[in-house]
Amino acid sequence: MRSFLVIIFLSVQLVCVAQTKTIHILVALCDNKYQGIVPVPVKIGNGQDPKNNLYWGCGYGVKSFFKKQAEWKLIKEYKNISNYILERIVFKHTSKDIYIVADAYDGAYIKQTTIDLIDFCAGKNKDTLRFDNYKIPIGGSSQLICYTGHNGLMDFKLDKAVTSTDKLKREVIILACYSKSYFKDLITKAGALPLIWSTHLMSPEAYTTHAAITGWIANETPQQIKERSAQAYNKYLKCGIKGARNLLVTGQ
Repeated sequence: MRSFLVIIFLSVQLVCVAQTKTIHILVALCDNKYQGIVPVPVKIGNGQDPKNNLYWGCGYGVKSFFKKQAEWKLIKEYKNISNYILERIVFKHTSKDIYIVADAYDGAYIKQTTIDLIDFCAGKNKDTLRFDNYKIPIGGSSQLICYTGHNGLMDFKLDKAVTSTDKLKREVIILACYSKSYFKDLITKAGALPLIWSTHLMSPEAYTTHAAITGWIANETPQQIKERSAQAYNKYLKCGIKGARNLLVTGQ
């Protein structure tokens, strides 16, 4: 009888994990020293300082921006979980079984960030994050994978074979300059579906990520998510909606 109950308990656990959705966000911290970017002010361009970094701790950084959103609750923070991930945060949606796991990568390790992005898209590094009463699929087990930061492929090449490890079609958002043209071949080989990426220079701040994620959670079409993202980009940058619509695109 005990064995039977254990089997039922484990089965329920597996079903719960299968129903839980995770959005895994990889943030390459802005870094004046180690990235080929137009330099930003020193305080926000230190890739070893998540707290003050442009893409993490500043007002429109991933951590700061999502903490201000009513539908997301910050439930866990980690420091220095590896040699190159300086901080990890976990948000839970207030009304759905959906989580955001966001990793702040040391700006000096932008190549590793890019490798992890492609590996996750290909279904590699499948993992589960366990803490308190939570059990969250992460990495290649995530349903939506996002990247925020400088386009490292403008500075280096990834000399690695890329193939999908399964038949799942993970969706991906890549907010970096010219991300479509630089990442297209890698994402195609990884077997992922590009939900939002860019055609030109851009500011990869969190309001665009938030807009795209909101549409994804609402089961909007890729075109609706594209429009929502463009509207958010224009709202904050005042670049003109036509320009935003041409900049942020969906699909191959």
